[in-house]
Amino acid sequence: MLETIPDKRHQVKRNKEDKKVIWKDKYAIGVEVIDRQHKELFERFNKFLKVVRSEHSMEEKIDDIEETFNFMGEYVIAHFQSEEAVQKKYNFPEYERHHQIHENFKKDVMEFKRKFEEDKYNEELIMEFSGRILTWLINHVTGEDQKISKYINRKEEE
Repeated sequence: MLETIPDKRHQVKRNKEDKKVIWKDKYAIGVEVIDRQHKELFERFNKFLKVVRSEHSMEEKIDDIEETFNFMGEYVIAHFQSEEAVQKKYNFPEYERHHQIHENFKKDVMEFKRKFEEDKYNEELIMEFSGRILTWLINHVTGEDQKISKYINRKEEE
C-alpha cells in the first residue's frame, strides 16, 4: 500500500510496509560532495527506519539503533561543516540563518541521543526521533538546501 507524505514543496511516496525514503536527482544541489553526503544520509536513515519498524524485539534492534544515533551525531556535524564551507565559498547571503538551522538540529540530535542513553528501550522516544529526522531531512534537503543550489547557479551564471 502506498501513502504520500504531504510536504509544501514535494510529494514523497513511500511503500507503507517498507517505509523507504527515496533519493531523487531533483534533490541534488549540484555540489558533488554535498549531494553524496545527502544520499548517504537518506541511505542510513532508510536502514534506521527498517530496523525501527521491524517486528524484532528492542533487544535485537538496540545495537542498530545505537549505531544510527552515533552516526547521526557524528555525520551531521561533518556534513554541516561541508555544506557551510560551500555557503561561505559562494558568500551565500542566508548563511547565518542556515547555520542556525544546523545548530538547532544538532542540539535536537544530541538531546535525543542523551535521552536514548538514559532509556535505550523507550520505543516511543525512538519513534519520535525517527519521525522528527524524517521530516527534517526531507524538508531541509528539498527546501533549505535548494536555496543554496539556486544561489550557486545564479552566481555561476554571472
